[in-house]
Amino acid sequence: MISLNGRECEVTAGATLAGVLRGLDVALDARGVAVAVDGEVVPRALWETFELPAHARVEVLTAMQGG
Repeated sequence: MISLNGRECEVTAGATLAGVLRGLDVALDARGVAVAVDGEVVPRALWETFELPAHARVEVLTAMQGG
């Protein structure tokens, strides 16, 4: 179980950040997307291999244009 954008989410043991993002229909090459795990930004280059620990707090942020 992890917290994903403030909601409890069931993930399998060893799930990667990339796998969770694909489940959210977030393209891994999408511009303006940042991900933090337990308050630390995870570089995009690590998304494929970054395994989420149990009870991780994951925040997926998307830049929006506007004013």
